[in-house]
Amino acid sequence: MKIRLVYFGRPREQLKMSGETADVPENLSTLADLLGWLRARGEVWARELAENRVRCAINQEFSGLAAPISDRDEIAIFSPISGG
Repeated sequence: MKIRLVYFGRPREQLKMSGETADVPENLSTLADLLGWLRARGEVWARELAENRVRCAINQEFSGLAAPISDRDEIAIFSPISGG
């Protein structure tokens, strides 16, 4: 399954990439699964993509970690936004 990944904010800075197209295993079915798979890439990935450090959107709609992913989805991964 091909997924388009787009990184914003701190993940973009720390991973030193703005986006990629990834061939992900077919057995990944949720955002949580995808993040786990990405974290397995190494220490920086594990730290920056920890579930409590990022928010995600699927096809430009905010999504929770239990949200299903599908072939050709665009997944945006970004730092939580805080404001006052």
